[in-house]
Amino acid sequence: MSRARVLLIEDEPGLALTVGDRLEAEGYAAVIARDGERGLELARSRPAFDVVLLDVMLPGIDGFEVCRTLRREGVRTPILMLTARGEVRDRVTGLRLGADDYLVKPFESAELLARIEALLRRSSRDVRTPVRAFGDVEVDLDGMVVRRAGREVELTSLEYQLLVYMLENAGRVLPREELLQQVWGFQRAPRTRTVDVHVTWLRGKLEPERGAPRYIRTVRGQGYKLVLDP
Repeated sequence: MSRARVLLIEDEPGLALTVGDRLEAEGYAAVIARDGERGLELARSRPAFDVVLLDVMLPGIDGFEVCRTLRREGVRTPILMLTARGEVRDRVTGLRLGADDYLVKPFESAELLARIEALLRRSSRDVRTPVRAFGDVEVDLDGMVVRRAGREVELTSLEYQLLVYMLENAGRVLPREELLQQVWGFQRAPRTRTVDVHVTWLRGKLEPERGAPRYIRTVRGQGYKLVLDP
């Protein structure tokens, strides 16, 4: 079985060496890029990496721009952003640009490894039906493309993962705790409105009327349910 490939884009030599060595010791194939331009070049390459660890503060192109460019070009590799910034607005910026998760420096190696494992579990989830549809929305699961009325809809990686999980469980009420565990990879569900915010974004992009959703429905006091044929 081939080793999962992890791209680490980090300009701090000591941290890059420490994290790279730990990844190799844990059985990953680690590749290190020391600036945004080189990181962007590697992240676009084939075969694709399984996970990208992306520092925000990089020389040249910063991590936000790297993330934005990759998602704009359709690169769906899971991205874990590494940042020394603790402000909520910076975390939100990364997530809205398409990052799947973030980790604030300094961090413990065990937590980093746990988050990488969670991203790998989500990205490797097997979906058997290649194309699913509801209303005027079509989801090409092989190509990882979402279209509405024939036009491609740009989703962040987490929005896409949430939509796919709801498709896999269409018709079933999905508690917020389950979504946090299965889509975000949390072992314990924290008190957060993350799920509600992402559902709102999905509705804005996919529903005919965001204020009166036909497909992504709220089940009061329980969670959400995707209805394919309302």
